[in-house]
Amino acid sequence: MNYIEVKFICTPNNEIVNSVLSATIAEIGFESFVEDELGTTAYIQSSLFDVPELDRVLNELPIEAEIIYTFKSIEDKNWNEEWEKNYFQPLIIDNRCIIQSTFHNVPATYEYNIYIDPKMAFGTGHHQTTELMIREILNNDFAGKSVLDMGTGTAILAILASMCGANPITAIDIDKWAYDNAIENLKFNYIENVSVEIGGAELLGGNSYDIILANINRNILLNDIHVYSSVLNAGGCLFMSGFYEEDIPAIQEECQRNGLVFNNNITKDNWVAVKFTKMA
Repeated sequence: MNYIEVKFICTPNNEIVNSVLSATIAEIGFESFVEDELGTTAYIQSSLFDVPELDRVLNELPIEAEIIYTFKSIEDKNWNEEWEKNYFQPLIIDNRCIIQSTFHNVPATYEYNIYIDPKMAFGTGHHQTTELMIREILNNDFAGKSVLDMGTGTAILAILASMCGANPITAIDIDKWAYDNAIENLKFNYIENVSVEIGGAELLGGNSYDIILANINRNILLNDIHVYSSVLNAGGCLFMSGFYEEDIPAIQEECQRNGLVFNNNITKDNWVAVKFTKMA
């Protein structure tokens, strides 16, 4: 399968602009996004790439930003090899959890040994937000809890939640590549109690959960907190990341409007993960 690589140069280049851009172009078929010093690089199947449609979407973005782009065709690659060469090295967190790929050879001697072949999906644990969410899982009780993992990416959080005793688990992502990759990674780790679905918050409503994990971005979280609260059991916990420390007041205000009480937050490099509990 051939892909088009599109490099977006954003002015200003910040988390809000890139988040809105990625969320918007995902709706017209873009599958994977990597932020860099200029903006965002995104990938789309060649058969879905439509320049007039992309131009229309960019012209209608609900933000003030100048975005220009270049694109080129790329042949399908061995994405595991690309990640191994350029991005993904084994990661150890709190000397309890190791995240590595099937192409690594680090002895699996930790309390939690997770195997991830990320391909083009987000979530190796190396980004600050993923690491923060992993720390939250390690430091909270997941045994016997029903869990929803929104924006699951590689399914790394769902996998760790299962290893920590959570059951059952639902993992949701809007990205088809993430969906396929999540299923593959679940098999690598012999996890059988995670149901993976394609979509967003519109899929919610049929089930309720004791714990919700949502590592997405500020704007999507603010838009969907009311939905998360509606499917969170009384006394249940909502863990969120994907935004900066200065965004906490806006997140907290929206949570309070929806019956969620702030517990705590942890930070790394100004990125933050927060924990809220639903009032009984």
